[in-house]
Amino acid sequence: MENTPERREFIRLDYSTPLAYKICKKETISKLLEGYTSNISSAGLLCNVKETVNTEDIIWLSFDRGVLSICAELEKRVFIYQNGIIAKVVRVEEKGDANFDVGVKFITRQERDLIGDKWRINSI
Repeated sequence: MENTPERREFIRLDYSTPLAYKICKKETISKLLEGYTSNISSAGLLCNVKETVNTEDIIWLSFDRGVLSICAELEKRVFIYQNGIIAKVVRVEEKGDANFDVGVKFITRQERDLIGDKWRINSI
């Protein structure tokens, strides 16, 4: 069998822990949802959730302090807001039984001005 080269730009670390999240839209920002992480890389993470999210959605993810420090260490420029991380949904895969694997990319501090009030970050 031929070795297939790794196409991922960043190494992923398996890391499973509970998380809470909010979808940064007017109709959903007040709803705190739950899921868990599957793996993490320096650019983002894969999580499993039960609520439908869409690619391009901006979400706020809240973890225990250990995960938050790992994310901050992996991506020194990550946008941390109210003890959570702001991220953009880049991939959604339905897993059955109303479960979704959701890939998110961390929003950096430089990108935060681009998202601004459009995504209702100040309402978290």
